Amino acid sequence: VINACDAGREGELIFRLVYNQANCKKPVKRLWISSMEESAIREGFENLKDGSAYDNLYQSALCRLWADWLVGINATRLFSLLYRNALEGDPDCGNLMACNYFSGEHITGFEEGRPLFVRCPDSRFTLANFMRTHLYAALGTLKVGMDILQKEEKVKIDRITGHGGLFRTPKAGQKILAAALNAPVSVMETAGEGGAWGIALLAAYMLRKKEGETLEAYLEDRVFAGRKAVCEEPDPVDVEGFDRFIERYRGCLPVERAAVDCMKEGDC
Repeated sequence: VINACDAGREGELIFRLVYNQANCKKPVKRLWISSMEESAIREGFENLKDGSAYDNLYQSALCRLWADWLVGINATRLFSLLYRNALEGDPDCGNLMACNYFSGEHITGFEEGRPLFVRCPDSRFTLANFMRTHLYAALGTLKVGMDILQKEEKVKIDRITGHGGLFRTPKAGQKILAAALNAPVSVMETAGEGGAWGIALLAAYMLRKKEGETLEAYLEDRVFAGRKAVCEEPDPVDVEGFDRFIERYRGCLPVERAAVDCMKEGDC
């Protein structure tokens, strides 16, 4: 059995839960890739690892799963407070930097990662800036990729519809994504629901579309119809701040590279 789920904690957990539920006893090999390009997939299959090498990652994911269930609403309230506090930070995060790579990121050329946080002695190290930095960093590679579309290929974005845990706290993730993409971001009542929602929507479209029905029409008429949405326009000050942050983000990628080279798996 080959585990080809996402290269990360959640992907490992999803596979193990299905594997255990099926009472499967077959040996497991792990496909660990961070790119969907054909060359990367072929290389991944040529370098499959034993599934047991990721037992600790699974245990970590299982611990997080139970912690989320046990802590429940208290953690949700805590993170809501922290997210709201992030909006009080400096637009450029006060010269703090984070790189949240774990399994790697092929957009920036990393096959594996080492989560890190960096600051200068004179950085404005406050809780608000710390939280804002991590929210910015969560969108770092998205920003790098979208800059190619928007600034180099001149693609115009009319509006983004946000969905997922980032948008559970009203306004916080929405304002930051609007700053990253310099585009309006709408969220709906179900925006806080997690999971692979976009992929599920595409699968539903392929199964249920009417003859000649476009994806745009399916979304507008059958998915989003009647849903209340709140739209957040980009703040020019935040947009400028995010641009300064992403310039430093790119400049700090050699630091992430050094961490990967110096801190080998098994030594950490």
